[in-house]
Amino acid sequence: MTIHLYFSLVPEALIASMLEPEEFGQYYSTGHSYKSKGQAIFFEVDADFRHEFFNIDEGLKRCVAHPDGTPKNSVYISVYRVLEHIPVSALGKLYLSTAYGQTLGLSRADEFPEKGKGLHMYQDLAPINSLVVSAQDPKTYYENVTSKPNKFIRFPGLCFVELGLGALAKDPAAGAVGDLPYSFVHHLREALLEVDPSGKQSKLVHRVHSTEFPYRMIKNGIYIGNGPELVFYEMPSHEVLRQDHSHWWRSCNL
Repeated sequence: MTIHLYFSLVPEALIASMLEPEEFGQYYSTGHSYKSKGQAIFFEVDADFRHEFFNIDEGLKRCVAHPDGTPKNSVYISVYRVLEHIPVSALGKLYLSTAYGQTLGLSRADEFPEKGKGLHMYQDLAPINSLVVSAQDPKTYYENVTSKPNKFIRFPGLCFVELGLGALAKDPAAGAVGDLPYSFVHHLREALLEVDPSGKQSKLVHRVHSTEFPYRMIKNGIYIGNGPELVFYEMPSHEVLRQDHSHWWRSCNL
C-alpha cells in the first residue's frame, strides 16, 4: 500500500497514513463509524520530503497494515512546529473535509486574486488560531507578521483564510448583516470601525478563535507561506461547487 504524508492544520501535525486523501479526510473528520464530527483541513506532502526536524523515515516504518490487511489510518510524526519546517515547495493539494467526511481537493493557483476594495477578515489556521480584521491585502498581511514584520509579533510562517464580510467590508457601521453566519457581529463591527487604512492597519477580533468556520464564507481561497514564500489555493465559486461538487457543498451547509 502507498504511504502518504499529510500536513494537518486542525490540529497542526505531520501524519503518515495508508489512506488516500478522500479516505483520510473522512477518517480524520468523523473518526471510526462516524462517531465524531469536525472539520479537517490538510495538505498532501511530497513523499520524498525529508527534514532533520522530523523523524519521517521512522514514522513510515511504523505505518504498516494491520494483521487483517486493513490499512493503517495514521501515524503521528510530529505535532509541534510543523509549518515552519515544511517549505511550500513540498506541499501538494489542499483538502477541505466537512464535519460529515466529504472532502474537496484544491490545487495551487498560478497567481493571487486581484486586490479588492474594503476591509478584510483573516482566520489564522496555523501556527496560531486568531481572528483578525485588517485594511491590508492578504500578501501585505502575511508579510507584516512574517518576512517583513512592523511590530514585535513575528511568525516563521502562516496559514490563513480570508472570510467574507459582506456589506460590512465597506460600511462596518451601517452595512446590512444579511446572511453572515457570525455570532459576534456586534463585536466584529466595533473591531472593523477601529481599522483605518491610514492609521491602525489591523485589529484582533479574537486572540484564540475556533478553528472551524463556515466553508461557504471563504472569500477566495487559503494562503500558506513559510518565510518569504507565500502561495495561494483558490476556492471554486459557489456556482461551481453546487454544480460539480454537490455532495460536498450540501455537506458543508448542513
